Amino acid sequence: MEKIVKSDAEWREQLSDLAYKVTRKHGTERAGTHDNFPKEAGTFMCTCCGAPLFDQKHKFESGTGWPSFYQPLDDEMIGESVDRSFFMKRTEVHCNRCEAHLGHVFPDGPQPTGLRYCINGVALDFEPEE
Repeated sequence: MEKIVKSDAEWREQLSDLAYKVTRKHGTERAGTHDNFPKEAGTFMCTCCGAPLFDQKHKFESGTGWPSFYQPLDDEMIGESVDRSFFMKRTEVHCNRCEAHLGHVFPDGPQPTGLRYCINGVALDFEPEE
């Protein structure tokens, strides 16, 4: 996989203020901000680099206010790291291609994986299936 590396100034120019805050500075958007994601078949891509990250068929309604998936499209596209912010220990997930912060993964999702990838909607772009 070819890594995407840009300067902070390049990311600021490319992204909206909120997308920059979330993906490059490890922020979080307000819950419920992206409740209008398409329901049709397609792929959710990294808003920073366009890498394919999640498939619509793996999306589920978690009730958290953030888009949730029970598995990534390809495990190699999602990286994990320990997040100790806010006096908690969580597993952060990021795009392995450009290191964009996406959200977190929790062990309380549906089967078959039991995982809940809780993703900031502003970190994703949707590409409908043709």
